[in-house]
Amino acid sequence: MAYETILTENRDGVGVVTINRPEVRNAMNAQVTRELRDALERFREDDGIGAVIFTGAGERAFVAGADIGDLRERTMLDGIAAPMQRLYDEVEEFEKPTVAAVNGYALGGGCELAMACDIRLASENARFGLPETGLSIIPGAGGTQRLARLVGKGRAVEMILTGRIIDAVEARDIGLVSRVVRPQELMDAALETCRTILSKGPLAVRLAKLAVKHGFETDQGTGMLIERLAQAILLSTEDKLEGMSAFLEKREPNFKGR
Repeated sequence: MAYETILTENRDGVGVVTINRPEVRNAMNAQVTRELRDALERFREDDGIGAVIFTGAGERAFVAGADIGDLRERTMLDGIAAPMQRLYDEVEEFEKPTVAAVNGYALGGGCELAMACDIRLASENARFGLPETGLSIIPGAGGTQRLARLVGKGRAVEMILTGRIIDAVEARDIGLVSRVVRPQELMDAALETCRTILSKGPLAVRLAKLAVKHGFETDQGTGMLIERLAQAILLSTEDKLEGMSAFLEKREPNFKGR
């Protein structure tokens, strides 16, 4: 399907979504939100896609936030409806692994999109921040919640209240991103990460993602129960037998599950 604000492609089983509005630093608006949701649904239904990468067109920006002209017209009812927050919830809940390949500015809604992904990789020129308080609003697409969970409450409050923008190295040091690479290596690093994940047991990957996310949101005892139940399911699968047989036979596994 042809979109107006995003590009999509299948790179050998990895879906790549590129926000394609470089003239406005890939700013999010209602149309981008609708098209991203549609692309997610297509990738969800496509068995040929095992993981998804999000990135931005050009080198200046991943997503430099919401389109301010669009944001200026939003009302209290728009805040309650929260279409961008709901979209990013869908990204976080997406069954297949997601990777943010952050090139350039990831501000406001761009930082929030990256945080909704399972893994974040950054180019050396990446910059992160939640500057919404300077517009007399707050990060409303999950920023107040996900940032604190990723970097700790103290750092999150400081970044949100001041609107301070941090570079890629600081983002890595505080745990906001996993790796920093040269700009020309970013997409290769993201694809390599996805292909490494895709070499593992598909159901194990899905249940590990579920156990970490939902276990983190509850007490440790409940998290341990989620872990036990996930492991019990996996121990009954053919892929478990295949993975262990392949290890013992010193060959590559041929997993079937999805």
